Amino acid sequence: MSIQKTFAAGTALALMGSQAIAGGHLTEVTFGTNWVAQAEHGGFYQSVADGTYEECGLSVTILPGGPQVNNRALMLAGRMEFHMGGDLLQAFSAAEEGIPVVNIAAIFQKHPQVIVAHPETASSWEDLKNLTLLIGDNGYQSYYQWMMAAHGFTAEQRQPYTFNPAPFLADKNVGMQGYLSSEPYLVEKEGGFSPNVFLIADAGYSSYATTIETMQQTIDESPEVVECFVDGSIKGWYNYLYGDNAAANELIREANPEMTQDKIDYAISKMKEWGIVDSGDTETMGIGVITDEKVQDFYNQMVEAGVVSDGIDFSGTYTTQFVGKGVGLDLKG
Repeated sequence: MSIQKTFAAGTALALMGSQAIAGGHLTEVTFGTNWVAQAEHGGFYQSVADGTYEECGLSVTILPGGPQVNNRALMLAGRMEFHMGGDLLQAFSAAEEGIPVVNIAAIFQKHPQVIVAHPETASSWEDLKNLTLLIGDNGYQSYYQWMMAAHGFTAEQRQPYTFNPAPFLADKNVGMQGYLSSEPYLVEKEGGFSPNVFLIADAGYSSYATTIETMQQTIDESPEVVECFVDGSIKGWYNYLYGDNAAANELIREANPEMTQDKIDYAISKMKEWGIVDSGDTETMGIGVITDEKVQDFYNQMVEAGVVSDGIDFSGTYTTQFVGKGVGLDLKG
């Protein structure tokens, strides 16, 4: 598949066929990501680059997201088949609003949200309570509410984060929100030191992230297409993390020229080191697995923290039908 075809814009967004393979022809589908191309999307690009999607009958177009792009709205409007979701809070919101979006796989078993701190002032999660923490508005309304309810952090110690690391770099008594593969690397480059990194997932924030979403209608009408896309994505992630990912990285750099190889290498190493994609349940059930227990646990956490309403019927916002079958475990090196 050519790079030009892979990154064709939505001028010819695919309509879904009733069969993944119909008369030997590939079924064209579109997958919209929620941000610009990066290593955190690598497994999907891998399966485009090495033909894994094509092996089960799909021609997949990846449509990158970005600050001015709303790919999720295109999926809701029936103009693309699959979308990269954020975390389970989106699913709970969809349930409350009656939107029939279904999470069919969870690529990140751990949310990659972190708090970074100067090593001189914070060597443990508890030490963070002694710092001023730079947290953005979205974070304050979600995971920071959990940090306060579950761990005793305070609203007073939080200051708004403007996505500028300068206040953090200038003051050792300040901690800062970040993304595992982004802010720590930025601090190393601009600050000249390695910050201490605290993954909120390892402190108990149990949401999945980087989910694969589709509409319930797609599952009902074309389950074989959904299964092919999920299985292909899972295999892609194994090959991206543990195999030859050069071709996938070339596609990523083509789609996002600002994404340099050093940033890609850093992100891959951190995803592997911290078990973002492959840890816990995936070790026996395979990448992408979703369990009822984990979804329920996170919902309970968010209700207790006052982030979501009690009594939401979220049972239709995810399915375990397409994951947990051990697909791709044989590809792990």
